[in-house]
Amino acid sequence: NSQCKVTNGQSVCSCLPEYRGSPPNCRPECVVSTECSTDKTCKNQKCVSPCPRPCGQNTDCKVINHSPICTCKLKYTGDPFSNCYKITVPISAVPETDPCVPSPCGFNAQCQNLRGVPSCSCLPGFEGSPPNCRPECTINEDCASNLACINQKCTDPCKGSCGINANCHVQNHVAVCPCYEGSTGNSFPQCPNNSK
Repeated sequence: NSQCKVTNGQSVCSCLPEYRGSPPNCRPECVVSTECSTDKTCKNQKCVSPCPRPCGQNTDCKVINHSPICTCKLKYTGDPFSNCYKITVPISAVPETDPCVPSPCGFNAQCQNLRGVPSCSCLPGFEGSPPNCRPECTINEDCASNLACINQKCTDPCKGSCGINANCHVQNHVAVCPCYEGSTGNSFPQCPNNSK
């Protein structure tokens, strides 16, 4: 991770452009998101903003503790991870007396009317607190390196990935399926047993 140049007959070592520190302790900018500022996430050993990629149309994206939080823009509603659409109010609309209509809780949250006062909580399967309820993950980097973000949950990617006579292990969020010793071939449908 370092390079050496000779200048005026003397060796001068420096870290490669993509690395930080001083030789011999050159290291990448980050390995995990906690090595970045809270408004960035670690992707490909670089601290980058996760916004606006996971958010849909007509949304705002902000980063809280390395995770993107998607919300519909003002006067829009819908799923901020796919599409928000403009709220249309009928001309003859009568003001509602229910404090939960429209919901003040934000997306992925539920509102209860407690004697005229709205009480907000995140829906089951979502984390945080209203109005910033979010799924467990939106990108693989939100999960531990031995898990992958599947349907917005940190899940073992090995389940159902490898074929017969293959051994699954996870490497950087991806299922790797080498054949067991004595077997060769394509490990996804089946590793043929070559011991016969």
